[in-house]
Amino acid sequence: MKLDRKEILKALESISVAGEGKNMVESGAVANVLTFGDEVVVDLVISSPAMHIRKRAEEDIVKCIHEHISADAKVKVNVKVETPEKPEVKGKSIPGIKNIIAVASGKGGVGKSTVTANLAVSLAKMGFSVGVLDADIYGPSMPIMFDVENEKPISVNVEGKSKMKPIESYEVKILSIGFFTAPSQAVIWRGPMASKALNQMIFDADWGELDFMLIDLPPGTGDIHLSIMQSLPITGAVVVSTPQAVALADAKKGVSMFLSEAINVPVLGIIENMAYFTPAELPQNKYYIFGREGAKNLAADLEVPFLGEVPIVQSVREAGDFGRPAAMQDGAPIADIFTEITRNVVEQTVLRNQSLPPTEAIKITTMAGCSAVKAN
Repeated sequence: MKLDRKEILKALESISVAGEGKNMVESGAVANVLTFGDEVVVDLVISSPAMHIRKRAEEDIVKCIHEHISADAKVKVNVKVETPEKPEVKGKSIPGIKNIIAVASGKGGVGKSTVTANLAVSLAKMGFSVGVLDADIYGPSMPIMFDVENEKPISVNVEGKSKMKPIESYEVKILSIGFFTAPSQAVIWRGPMASKALNQMIFDADWGELDFMLIDLPPGTGDIHLSIMQSLPITGAVVVSTPQAVALADAKKGVSMFLSEAINVPVLGIIENMAYFTPAELPQNKYYIFGREGAKNLAADLEVPFLGEVPIVQSVREAGDFGRPAAMQDGAPIADIFTEITRNVVEQTVLRNQSLPPTEAIKITTMAGCSAVKAN
């Protein structure tokens, strides 16, 4: 008995792979059919890795050939699973916002929100228009750090659409879930609900024209991070860490998350917070309470920029508690430290933002007092 390849292909047009829609031959699932006397080998390519779909396809092919071609045919089905590549999600841009910087930390309690607030006011002092999105849904800090915890965003009409107007403090526009909940109220939401709330604060807000939007991410690497990274065209990410090993291990994971194929966001650099302590009575002394240059060494190991170190200074804590970020203390050493770190962030942003026109790059670096200029 000799089997006819054309007849087999014709018979296979009567069945389809679950979820494919078209028949096996028309959809291209049947990659090849080989016959050797009473033997037939069918190469099948499907997109679903589900075992039950694969098994069903094999059974359907064997049954079809036995019923329509020959009950004595020896049928072998080779199944290959090829999942189609998903297009890279760059996120939906927000008109008027030039640079979006995510500020992250692998571990909680390393001062990520404090650094975000001080970067924001440092940028504003340089003359940039700045916005802060407090994406730390479960532990929002920005309302307290900017002394606006009792404020409530109002609704404004923009081109016929109702939008939230961000709260402004120290020339920084702010939106946070903390504006919509009582101070003592816990936010008990699953990931999808938190992501939806963030999307509303991002896309249903009247941010206006911003040179920089800073996003204060929650600690760790999870649902919120993925949602933000895939919703917005992030220019780059800044990772904050303290020098001790337990924090550095988590910071390394944070860097890895941004550089992964699923996220693919440039890492602008690492900031070391609580780097050392200098007592007021001994201004020349530095005590490395949590270890020395841990984040700086991590940056070198990961081949990402080191943006600077912030010492343990009582005024930083007090300023955050009183709602007046320490970077606003003109002439104070801590303000100069934050200014230098902010310049480094701006410089890396200009270098990494491929969509920034050269003239705009020159303007930004000049305003920040940086030397980096994007080449034509």
